[in-house]
Formats: sequence, structure tokens, C-alpha cells
Amino acid sequence: MSLIGNYDPENIFAKILKGDMPCVKLYGDKNVLAFRDGFPQSHGHCLVIPKTEARNLLDVPPDNLTPLIVQTQRLAKAVKSALKPDGIRIMQFNGALAGQTVFHLHFHIIPIYKEDDMKSHTSGKMADMDALEKIATKIRSEILI
Repeated sequence: MSLIGNYDPENIFAKILKGDMPCVKLYGDKNVLAFRDGFPQSHGHCLVIPKTEARNLLDVPPDNLTPLIVQTQRLAKAVKSALKPDGIRIMQFNGALAGQTVFHLHFHIIPIYKEDDMKSHTSGKMADMDALEKIATKIRSEILI
């Protein structure tokens, strides 16, 4: 359920933050959580979310942006170092018509490879948690704190 103009505390990312849904965690501190996307579009697809309630970039208090973008950059560097993609796409959507499907602010970090086609994010098939964890181990080893 998404509530127009309001934050839905039952969205999947809110449930992950509360510990009600599992995730393959990459990094967490008092401000942000980074984890593997359960429906990866490419090998190593990750997400970074604030621990504050914000539907999208337009709703977040400005003071919360600095730690969010710093950790997004940190994770993107770790993905680049660990997985050696040919490029990295960092995406963020605001509103359903713009492509947002989970109404909690989040940044996608999607490694791009010359030899692999990027999958659709709405393919409906959840990734194997063990496979996500295997790649997560490589990424975690490159996160510089």
C-alpha cells in the first residue's frame, strides 16, 4: 500500500529497518542501511536507504542527505573494487510514474557489465539469498570505513 503524500510504515524497507523482513546487509550505521537488492538487475545490485521516514528525495530533511549520499558513494566504490564492473549506474526515483516501486527513499547501485544485459527490476523473481550473500561478502571486504 502506498499513501499519496504520506509515508507508509509498512513498506518493505521500513519492515527491513524494523527487523521484520530479512536482508543481506552490507553496511549500517545510525543514519543509513545498505543491503543487496532482493530482485537484482545485475550482478552486485545494492540499495542504500536512510533510517528516517522519507518517501523520496523530495521528502527527506536536508540534514539527512549528507550521510546518505556519502554512504552511497562509499558503497559504489566498494562494488567497483570488489566486482570490477565496466560501469556503475546510481539511480533514484521519485513517485510511481518515475519508476519508484517502494515508497521509502533509496538509491540503487547497479554495476554494469559489457557482456551482461541488465534485467528488469520488476521481473518478479527473488534472488537466492545464498547467492546474494556470496557477492555481499566480496563487497563488504572492500567497504572502507
